[in-house]
Amino acid sequence: MTGNRMAHPLLISLANIFMDSRTKASNHLFLLLALLPIPRFLHKNRKTRGVLESRLFHQCLDIILAPLKKVAEIGAMMADPVGNRRFCFTPLAAYIVDTPESALIAGVGGKTSSVTMAFYKQFGDDFQHEPRTASTTLAQLQVIESKANPWNLDAYIAASANFRLNGVHRPFWRNYPLSDPSSFLTPEPLHHWHKQFWDHDAKWCINAIGGSELDFRFSVLHPHAGFRHFKEGISSLKQVTGREHRDVQRYIVSVIAGATSPQVVIAIRSLLDFRYLAQARVITEETCLKILSSLQQFHDNKQAIIAAEIRRGKGKSVIKDWYIPKLEFMQSVVSNIRLNGVAIQWSADITERAHITVIKDPADSANNQNYEPQICRFLDRNDKLRQFDLATAIKSANLNPLSGIDDSNPAELNSKENSAIDLLAEIELGSPIIGPTSHRLVDYFDIASQTAKTSNSLLLPYRTMESSPYSAFHLTRDPSYKRMSVDEVAALYHLPDLRSAIGDYFLRASNTGGPFSIGGRRISQESCTLLSELLEVWTHFRLQTKAYHEPHETMPSHTINAHPPTSEWPLGHFDTVIINSDSTKQWPFCGLEGFFLLFHTAISTLIYNYFRSSYC
Repeated sequence: MTGNRMAHPLLISLANIFMDSRTKASNHLFLLLALLPIPRFLHKNRKTRGVLESRLFHQCLDIILAPLKKVAEIGAMMADPVGNRRFCFTPLAAYIVDTPESALIAGVGGKTSSVTMAFYKQFGDDFQHEPRTASTTLAQLQVIESKANPWNLDAYIAASANFRLNGVHRPFWRNYPLSDPSSFLTPEPLHHWHKQFWDHDAKWCINAIGGSELDFRFSVLHPHAGFRHFKEGISSLKQVTGREHRDVQRYIVSVIAGATSPQVVIAIRSLLDFRYLAQARVITEETCLKILSSLQQFHDNKQAIIAAEIRRGKGKSVIKDWYIPKLEFMQSVVSNIRLNGVAIQWSADITERAHITVIKDPADSANNQNYEPQICRFLDRNDKLRQFDLATAIKSANLNPLSGIDDSNPAELNSKENSAIDLLAEIELGSPIIGPTSHRLVDYFDIASQTAKTSNSLLLPYRTMESSPYSAFHLTRDPSYKRMSVDEVAALYHLPDLRSAIGDYFLRASNTGGPFSIGGRRISQESCTLLSELLEVWTHFRLQTKAYHEPHETMPSHTINAHPPTSEWPLGHFDTVIINSDSTKQWPFCGLEGFFLLFHTAISTLIYNYFRSSYC
């Protein structure tokens, strides 16, 4: 914060809120519970200062969480959003922290797992060690306290080291009912997976093929709209966020392919498979088995990384061990998913964003005097404004999502939250407190549906259309090139067979009755006659799809480029797309069966627009 003020914010939310709502920053569902102090002790011994800081942290949490502990023990009557009173309990479901903070909360020392009984020499094992339960740690603390007084710091710290504990004698969770560190210390994708990739996997790749070669390979990659293009490479990057971590992961396997041994590529790819599978929004038992299989595949090939001497320390010295705490964390991911649900909901992305909205912004608006009450006042006023704006928006829209719901029916009770989500999608929220309407997701499926219901007086062809139940595209009102002949377009895009390709397209479309029945052997001649010699050409369009696991959820749209060759792009600027060539096969139910890759997006754009212009 400003004025050399420092504090650790403690945020709180409800685990039974729908994941999509809780993880959306604009919903403000993580609230500031307390500001934990960052002390500076005067003791000369650094280890003793660290123990005192850890004890103060747990003591603060002990005081702050006392009411929640009591409710978790005996329960309390609380009102739900509808006004009904329910008998509730408040166990600690998840504590979203990075690796060092996880060890601090579990009460273990350095180079020790916070969720299992493993220590640093066992971090590279290919199996999950025994969980570090609360009863195990508390039993160890009793043994230590029988041998040393907790306030005789030197003796107590020495006794704690024998059990690999950090010297905290009263962890805050010791009397928290229904809460266990091995359960509520959930996997944290941002730090445990994506930061691990940057700290380890990316460094292995740099050491494997060299920084200059890796940078060159990144620089020649095809840029995609919406994703960062690393034209200067990645080896010299310093300030890198989680978004850049994810963007690098998308390219890294193809970049290193052929430049190092296949076993190294398999090891890197296996860890990426693990991360992509484990951060899915819907995970079944089959997915859990795939996650475990990917991790096992890494352990089967990890020795190739050691043999290639690409695991190195800061001084470029070769490291031949696997003392990586985040690697050991991976063994507990599947068991925690089975216990606490999908791991992506426990990512620190939302809490990192909340640090700005609930701490930094309020502190910046204060006068640097008594900043704690000013932050509280700022948050309280913003919350009241947000609730007022929401209530007036619902009133103006004349909507009541909870009307007609039977409270005695569990199925209808579970639908209340989804009704609230649908409500937020329908009402107009124009307040700067809630967020401007320009930030709302544009739904091209809805626009295409509304356009199809209107009269035929609209300009044809339609600019927004559904090409299938799971994909829609949007063209700008004016094309990039108006009324060009087929031969001119063929010359512009260097497509000598464009005329015959369009002729084949119409032949197959007329025979099968479907505009997407493409592919197969070329039939039309290069000099064939077409129904029209004029085309309108778009060099880019917006493509929108549905979520893989939840087809009812609309994903953000992406720009697909189809630019002709220029001096800057001698071969053109095209994006690769996947086309459905079999109307009986539908994604995602059939996988990629009945689909094929289309590298020259301009072809599909031109032909489809030609077809619509001729037959609408």
